[in-house]
Amino acid sequence: MRKTVQKAKKILGFNRNLIFTGLTSFLMDTSVKMVYSVMPMFLMSIGASKISLSIIEGIAESTASLIKAFSGFWSDKIGKNKPFMILGYGLSAVIIPLYTFVSTPLQVLYLRFAERFGKGIRTAPRDSLIAGSVEKGKSGRGFGLQKAMDNSGAIAGPLAAFILLSFLPGNYRFIFLLAGIPAILAIFTIIFGIKEARKDKNDLFTKFRFKDFPGRYYFFLAIVFVFTLGNSTDALLLVKANEVGVKVAFIPLVYLITNTVSVLTSIPVGSLADRIGKEKILVAGYIIYSFVYYGFGVTTSTGAIVSLFALYGLYSASTDGIQKAMISDLIANNRKGTGLGIYNALLGITLLPASLIAGFLYDNFNSKIPFFFGAACAIISALLMFVFVVTKKRSH
Repeated sequence: MRKTVQKAKKILGFNRNLIFTGLTSFLMDTSVKMVYSVMPMFLMSIGASKISLSIIEGIAESTASLIKAFSGFWSDKIGKNKPFMILGYGLSAVIIPLYTFVSTPLQVLYLRFAERFGKGIRTAPRDSLIAGSVEKGKSGRGFGLQKAMDNSGAIAGPLAAFILLSFLPGNYRFIFLLAGIPAILAIFTIIFGIKEARKDKNDLFTKFRFKDFPGRYYFFLAIVFVFTLGNSTDALLLVKANEVGVKVAFIPLVYLITNTVSVLTSIPVGSLADRIGKEKILVAGYIIYSFVYYGFGVTTSTGAIVSLFALYGLYSASTDGIQKAMISDLIANNRKGTGLGIYNALLGITLLPASLIAGFLYDNFNSKIPFFFGAACAIISALLMFVFVVTKKRSH
């Protein structure tokens, strides 16, 4: 039978693996978001257009995401997750400081691809480790902690970027260099803090077959696809904020608001999802997203932009971690890495057409249309999720 880490010593009421996996994500996200929060402005300062910005994000995420399904399956096959985490986080830690030396958007694309490739290696095995470390019936809470820690880094990163930009206006390259420090610390956290969640040889998932996953898993993936098609890169939200009147130095702080709300609500929302059903929380999350994107499309007020970024944080807490918890609940223990890998790959692959559509609409029509498109996709997803709930009740 499967060996789990569920009996390991708890920290603050959570399994130690959840705490140290969360700390790893905190450190890496601090690093990544230091870079990400200023990357749109940096790219435009070296000659990139908005559609180029979207293409860079889309290609980097989509092509590198193909590895997510393979790394997830391979971790299930050998029964180990930690080596993939060390390799994946390590690659990103090496790449991030190299942004300091780029001079063209094409060079950014190369580095973004390599850095996201590292994410592709680590994401599904990490999520599988989390799924194997949560207590039964508390997957929403467990993934909620991961989301909260991840977004805590997404607060620290933009805040650090804001402070640096305040003292060194336009010095993006120095930010990129310093961003390598927390990334390196993340590697040490994995090595010394995380315990492997092994599986018995007889319990390994050694051969992939589509029929090994339930139909509702594929139905849910279809809903995620529709939603993600309208969920392009957040870089366009930052560009919109700047166009409405938010000064460049304050752009990281605007993004910080989103992540603060997400941190404060992720664990409570995850616990609520465990009690009332993850499907209901996802319907609410999709509706919130639709309202936010419609608001981005019509507003010309900086005050409204700030409020929308706050509400965007509640959407984030209600979807990302909850979707992973849903996947974890839908599939068997010995194939969680594979199932979560396919899910993560789908997200990344869909980001390419999503970003291309949004960038094309933004550059060739106006700033409203891509946000209206995203809002429409979210409403359709909410309706499909309602069908998902109804068909579940009928099947029982």
